[in-house]
This record gives sequence, structure tokens and C-alpha cells, in this order.
Amino acid sequence: MEIPSKYLPTSVESKWYEYWMKYNFFHSTPDERTPYTIVIPPPNVTGILHMGHMLNNTIQDVLIRRARLKGFNACWVPGTDHASIATEAKVVAKLKEQGIDKADLSREEFLKHAWDWTHQYGGVILEQLKKLGCSCDWDRTKFTLDEDMYASVIKVFVDLYNKGYIYRGYRMVNWDPQAKTTLSDEEVIYKEQNGKLFYLKYYIVDENASTSQNGDFLMVATTRPETIFGDVAVCINPNDERYKHLKGKKVIVPIVNRVVPIIEDEYVDIEFGTGALKITPAHDKNDYEIGEKHKLEIIDAFTDEGKLNAYGLHYEGKDRFAVRKEIAKELEEKNLLEKVENYLNKVGTSERTGAVIEQRPLDQWFLKMEELVKPAISSVLENEEIHFFPKRYENTYRHWMENIRDWNISRQLWWGQQIPAYYISSPNPSEGGEFPKELERQFVVAENEEEARKLAIEKFPILAEVKGGFYLRQDEDALDTWFSSWLWPMSVFGGILNPDNEEYKYYYPTNDLVTGPDIIFFWVARMIMAGYEFKGKKPFTNVYFTGIVRDKQGRKMSKSLGNSPDALKLIDDFGADGVRVGLLLSSAAGNDLLFDEALCQQGSGFANKIWNAFRLVKGWEISEANQSENKRIAIEWYRNKFQKVLAETEDDFAKYRISDALMKIYKLVWDDFCSWLLEMVKPAYGQPIDQKTFAEIIAIFEDNLKLLHPFMPFITEEIWQHITERKPQEALVVAKYPEITSFDEQILAEFDTAAEVISGIRTVRKEKNIPFKEEMPLSVLNNEQTATTFDVIIAKLGNLSELKYVIQKVEGAISFRVKSNEYFIPLSGSVNVEEEIKKLEEELKYTQGFLASVEKKLSNEKFVSSAPEKVVEMERKKQADALAKIETIQESLKNLRG
Repeated sequence: MEIPSKYLPTSVESKWYEYWMKYNFFHSTPDERTPYTIVIPPPNVTGILHMGHMLNNTIQDVLIRRARLKGFNACWVPGTDHASIATEAKVVAKLKEQGIDKADLSREEFLKHAWDWTHQYGGVILEQLKKLGCSCDWDRTKFTLDEDMYASVIKVFVDLYNKGYIYRGYRMVNWDPQAKTTLSDEEVIYKEQNGKLFYLKYYIVDENASTSQNGDFLMVATTRPETIFGDVAVCINPNDERYKHLKGKKVIVPIVNRVVPIIEDEYVDIEFGTGALKITPAHDKNDYEIGEKHKLEIIDAFTDEGKLNAYGLHYEGKDRFAVRKEIAKELEEKNLLEKVENYLNKVGTSERTGAVIEQRPLDQWFLKMEELVKPAISSVLENEEIHFFPKRYENTYRHWMENIRDWNISRQLWWGQQIPAYYISSPNPSEGGEFPKELERQFVVAENEEEARKLAIEKFPILAEVKGGFYLRQDEDALDTWFSSWLWPMSVFGGILNPDNEEYKYYYPTNDLVTGPDIIFFWVARMIMAGYEFKGKKPFTNVYFTGIVRDKQGRKMSKSLGNSPDALKLIDDFGADGVRVGLLLSSAAGNDLLFDEALCQQGSGFANKIWNAFRLVKGWEISEANQSENKRIAIEWYRNKFQKVLAETEDDFAKYRISDALMKIYKLVWDDFCSWLLEMVKPAYGQPIDQKTFAEIIAIFEDNLKLLHPFMPFITEEIWQHITERKPQEALVVAKYPEITSFDEQILAEFDTAAEVISGIRTVRKEKNIPFKEEMPLSVLNNEQTATTFDVIIAKLGNLSELKYVIQKVEGAISFRVKSNEYFIPLSGSVNVEEEIKKLEEELKYTQGFLASVEKKLSNEKFVSSAPEKVVEMERKKQADALAKIETIQESLKNLRG
């Protein structure tokens, strides 16, 4: 097979991906091997690949490919999430463009449009993951609205309801006016915003006239004057001496002219604002709790879209933020606004749409969390069944789990699993019969309407006697998307519907979860809860939290900022392997990645380096000659170096330091293999290499490819298949990972010394303009009693005519040191000794000056005590290097002067 002169990723990547798919290398079925299982964090079904996906899925692919090479039955389950809020919003927007209002459609009609949208755009991201090289078991692809996945969610809802964990309650919840649905507490992001604090006048009602006002007023500070239409009281702290005279009195709400009582509650902060708080139970959860405590009326002044309703009087139909501006003017005109101050406060926004959320009391479905969290807390924080990487996220997890609230699981959406609650209602009046009024608001929870009907009659026997029968109306709401994805590790293997099936017992619990810390509450914690509740087992053993991909300025990448590169274009420009390496080289677990395309360029350059090394090796002619000593020792050294790196990367993977593992392999291949080993064994120009050395170099190259394959699957498979003709079952993707054996630290240390010597020789050649092709002698004053193992290597790579050991310094020679050994290179006749002395004297003077400046800094106690430890350490290294250099220059001057 002819080897192209250049590595062209575009022609290679699709070829090998199709090859892997053709021979089903990614597919897994239960067998006698130990399983290694990952489930993908399901991206939104209509999403497209972005940098976060690239990082997350590259890490997963590294783990799964490595497990496959190590002989595990590797199974990576892909899939997508129906993403209720995001997808429904897109469908609604599309319908709007077509002049269709969702409100004019039935649920069935809307869902048809939603499925059309999903079929048109859904799954694009999974195809994009293939371009990245992701080796998922595509036969197992799941969608959270697949029939079995849907049924799993409904079954779990019914189970939890029957256990008493799910209940319906009238509670204060978060409302997204843009998506027109409730959100859980975890879906609200609090952002600091510059706002205003408005000081309003609430006039005191005259005691002698129930509705008239006197000249006195109570000052109330608020950031939201548009909510005064829902005011039902003003609250003061009973310990506030300023307002004792107002106890039991009433005030008039500005503009609204509603008379409301002044109530007392210690909740009010005497120090904030004026110490008087307007109470709007329909628009603030704290106000709602005060309202319940004092049995106050609830007045909701907003529509679902965040506009003022009829309670808003002449502002009806206007947006809440527009009203805030307009009402301030009206209040000022009517002398009801005392002053306005700038105010920095935290505003809750929707995690999905970015809209400012409203807090509203609504009938919703909730999941009790108090019992569910207990095993999930102990598994991570006590018995360590589940491990977080980095470990610091355990603190984040602990804080949330120990302060958890009941989960609002209902959403006012149609795209999703419809809540399986059925409300009992009377038959059509024309059919006659009287329906018991006490049953009108009753409901039953069942997996389908048929079961619900049986359950209703069982629960309320009187229904069997109702003339004309009765109707069941299913709850209109859908379940929170996370209520389906919290079952993901179980439901993808059929573990909810059929917990005794072979695959579920084989693959569950899974091994590793790779995800972002931003969904530790939404998903990670809830999956752990679900695992223990429904299986009595952890869902996974390790959780690897990736960092956030940011731009060079440290900003999170986003469409709105326009700072996120096109993921597919990066692959086209640098190759999938180049992008993967670029992302991983600087992406330690949990640490944010400052992305720069130069990283991908570095990855692409590495691929080219490997390709050129392969072309060099395959270009050698082979002879039947015996292996020379320099080649034998070079190969022995590299094999020991390889084993050392293999052991170190095993430790890195065990600690999920994947970036560190890649860097070690990168250096092994680039520096030790390409720059050192190949130079040591390379035959002279036009000369052949012996068969034994060639075979050993090929074997080493193959081991290198195995280490690299999880990170760079395409180029490694391409080279692997070029090395020799192979059968499908011999493909690199399913090859056997190298096994760890012992290694000799001594030979590694001896080589490191030899490498320093070679570097010293090359430096002298460069500085003294001694051509490499010109042989020269080297004398060694072996103070260290260094082994001579690598002398043949030093002689070859230094192009020495002679390497001899001496017992005293060599005069008239340039010298350099490695540890306490001295190495002498006599100056050739073309070198002017006086000029060399002059150069060295100038260099000595400069270095001594540099040393003085460093030592001055280190003698400054304030600098040493206050500067970061790394900075001080760097200065001390500069000092040590300068001292060593001065000593070397002085020795060279001494030798030259004789």
C-alpha cells in the first residue's frame, strides 16, 4: 500500500469510521467479559455540536476506546433528550412564522407539528458526533420520548405517587413568562442587575373615615412598583419603635386606592429600605408565606405572559417592565413617589429562556425529596460508593442535598410525558343523571385511562351507579424533562419496565459519567437518587466533571457573544484528531479551558509529526546485517521509557487526569520516539537498517499507536493498517492494549545524563560554528563515575571521532559540565582563541550582572515573604542556573588560557 506524502484527515476519517461501523466494532452485547459502560449525557434532540459537546464527548470516547483496547466489553449508549421547554419554544416560533397560534391547536395537532420538527432536525448532533470519532453503540440510540422510555417515566410517576412521594399542592413556584411554564428552583439562575429602589407613599387611612386619607403616610421601598396592583397589606416589624403608633391601622395602596391592613411580622428587616414591606402574596414567595400566616387575600395581577391583567387597571395588557417605567411617572405626578435610588439586586432568570421569572402560587405536582436524598448523600459523602473528580464538587453536592426542597415536576407544556393523573368529571348533562358534587375535583393516578377508570370505581364505588357513567380528563401538564433523564442509566437498558432483563443486570450500574458541573443538581444528583430508589444501587461509580470552554478572554462561549467557533469547521480545518488533542491538552478535570485555535493547530502538528515519523521508518531499506550496539541499547532504553510512561498514565487514568496522561504520551512520542529513538537507530544516508532493529521499531511504533488511539483514533488506525495487511478482527480499534511490566530506572537515568551530554555537544557546535558533518573528539573528566552504557549513542549523535576518559582537565578546549562531570572539546584550527576568550569574558560579565540582580531580589525579605511561592522558586532557579553557567565559563576560560 503506497504511503501518501502528506496526512490528509478529510480523506482518512470518513473511510475509517465507515470501516468501524461496517464491522460493528462499537456494538456490545453481554458476554463473559467484564462490562465497561458509559451513557451519554443526552443532548437536546434538535441541538447542534458546540465546544462543550466536543470536549465532553471526546473525553467519553477516550475512556471507551481505551476500555475496548484493554479487553472490557465496552458499551457507550448514545441518545438525545426531548428538551421540553427548548423544543416547544422552537416549534411555537415556527408555527408563528406560518401564522398559526398554538392556542388554536389541539394537543394532538400541536404534537404532530412537534414530531415533524423533531424528525426534520432531530439527531443531527449525533451525526456530528460521528465526525468527531465518537465510538458509540449506535444500535442502542435512545430518545427520551421513545415508547419504552415514555412508559418508564409514567411507571415511575405512578410508583412514586403510590408511595406517597408525589403530591399535588398549591404552592409558590417559579414561572417563565416566555416559555409559559413553571420551573424548578434549580432552573432559576440569579444574576446581579442594576435596578432602582422606589420609595412609595402609602397614606394612612383616617380613623374617622374608612376610606379617606389624612396627611400621614408610610414610606415603603420596593424594586417592583408594577406589583402594587397585587398588594394586600403592608408589614412592619413589631420591634420597630418608629412604627408602634401604626399598629392596627390601615393604608391606601398608591394608584390602586385599595385599603389594606398594616400587619406585624418579625420577618421584616428593620434595616432594609424604610423597614416597611408591601405584601404581594401572588408575586413573591416570602410574601406568600407571610400571607398564609396572616390569612391574607391573594391577588395575581399578571397574565401568563408577564403582562398586567384587569387588576392592573389602565395598565392592563402592558408588559411588566414597560409598566415599571410608566408607573414611576404616574406616581411622581400624583406625589406618591418620594424618591428613587440606584440599587444592585439579584434577579431570578430562566435557565432555558433567559426571561426574568415570576413567582406565582399555582396548583402543581411535586416530588418529596427528604427521603430520596438520604442514600444519595451517604453514597457520595460517607461510604464513597460514588467518586467525584475533582473531589471539590462534593462540597457543592453536599450543600444542595442538605438544603434541598421538594421538586416541582409539572410543566405547562405539551411536548413531553403527559402527567398520568385523571380527573373525574360528570357525564354530558343531556345524558341525564346526577353526579355527586364531592367527586368533581377528585383524581386518580394510573399508567393509562383504562387502569384509571378501574381505579376510580375502586376508590369511589358510587361512580359505578352514576347514570350515564363518568368522564376522565387527563392532566394537561407534561413532566419536567429532567424527570425522564434522571432515569437514563436505567431506562436505556429497559431497567424500569423489565428490571430482570439480562442487559440491565449486565450493564448496570455503569462505570463512568462525564458531564459538566452546571448540571450536578439537575441531573447527576437526581440520577443517584433514582438509582438507589428503583434499583437499590448506584447508577455509576465515577463522575468526571469537565470544565467550561471559554474564549481567550475568559468568557463563556455562547451564540449571543459570537465567540464560539464552528465545531465542524474546526474538524475540517485541523482534522478530528487535531481538535481532540487540542481540546484535551489543556483541559484538566473541572478546570475551565481557555480555548484557542492554536491548540488545534498544535494537535494537527502532532498528527503530522507522527505521520512523518512513520514515512521515515517505512522508507528504510532492510539488510541481513547484525544489530549494532547503539541500536540495541537505544531500543532497550525506549522500552523501559515506554513502560515508565505506561505506568504513569495508568495512574493518571485511575485519577481521571486525562489531560496529564495525554501530555505524557505526547512527550513520549514526540520527544523520546521521534526526536531521540529514531535518531539513535536511523541508518546513515543511503544505508540499510538491519532486520532485527526494523522489526523492533515497528513493534514499538505499534505500541505507541495503541497508547495514542483513544486520543487520536483516525491517524492511528490509518498508520496501523499501512504497517501491514490486516484482517478486520486485527484492526487497531479492537487491538490489545500494552501490558505493564517492570522497568529499569537506572538505564533511564543514564540516558538522561547522555541526553544532556549530547545537548552540550550540539550547543558547542552551534555556538562555535562547527559543522555537524565534521567529526570531533570529546574528552571526559568522569567525576561522577557515570556508566559508559550510552557512549556509543553519544558518539553517534555528537558525531565524535573519539570519546575518551581523562584524569585531568584538557587545556586549550571549550568545556561544559553535566552534574560534576566535565566534557572537553578542543578548538579546531579555524577558531581564534583570543576571540573566544573575549566572547566568554563578555558572557561572564553579563551573567555575573544578571546573578547580582537576582540575588538582590532574593535578599529582599519583603519580596521572599510576600511573593507567590512559584515566583520565589523561579528566582532561585535563575540563581542556580547563573551560578552553574558562571562556573562553566570560568572553567572554559581557564582551559583556553592554559
